[in-house]
Amino acid sequence: MIDKNFWGQSLHINLHECDNTKLSEDNLKEFCKLLCDEIKMQRYGEAMVERFGSGKLVGNSALQFIHTSNISIHTDEFFNRVFVDIFSCKKFDRYKAKSFSKKFFCAKKANSRFLNRF
Repeated sequence: MIDKNFWGQSLHINLHECDNTKLSEDNLKEFCKLLCDEIKMQRYGEAMVERFGSGKLVGNSALQFIHTSNISIHTDEFFNRVFVDIFSCKKFDRYKAKSFSKKFFCAKKANSRFLNRF
């Protein structure tokens, strides 16, 4: 049954004081695979990773399409931060997603915001 009062979930995770070696293209691709496994999302193709910015605003960004929407990741190499956004029409465990992300990037601090989309 489709619930017209629910469209999806949106989780925004901010990770601080991350391990800088975890911010590479290969690690972002691995993160996408493992995160999808952790929160039981079906990946749609491989993650796309591109490098953006310059100076103090440089880092890799990744986009992983999933069958129910997408996961995007933006890294800040200057301040060792990672920003993960998950949107899915399928419900997922936001606590697992945050905990896994913090552990994967070896973040010392993490905060998040969660929204149900209607």
